[in-house]
Amino acid sequence: MLAHCTDDRKTPECSTKSMDPVEYTLRKRLPRKLPKRRNDVYINMKTDFKAQLARCQKLLDGGAGHKEICIHGLGLAINRAINIALQLQAFSQGALQLAANTSTVELVDDLEPEDPDEAGEPLTRTRNNSAIHIKVFYPNA
Repeated sequence: MLAHCTDDRKTPECSTKSMDPVEYTLRKRLPRKLPKRRNDVYINMKTDFKAQLARCQKLLDGGAGHKEICIHGLGLAINRAINIALQLQAFSQGALQLAANTSTVELVDDLEPEDPDEAGEPLTRTRNNSAIHIKVFYPNA
């Protein structure tokens, strides 16, 4: 059974004193994603910026013929998502409009003991991270 920790660490099993970082390995779980549609683009910091921009441009102008796309960014990728949306708007000479929404996403991390025999049971920790969802669309569509 996994013990549950929150960021406030009020419980004794989740305090930083009882959890030696040498004894545990941090495993970050993937965030829960929204339903994936053909016009959804999830921005990350690992993929090249130009490749992500070209993919968005292709969805809007290519054979797919989408009149709108939704760009999603989480945490550090928020700035990149905003930058991509603004670049798309600039390339269209103002023909595209933007509508941005922000949210908070709850993420779960697993703390697995290095040595399961000595360290005890695995722990989970929840934390919050900011997210942005930008709708890029042609207004007369």
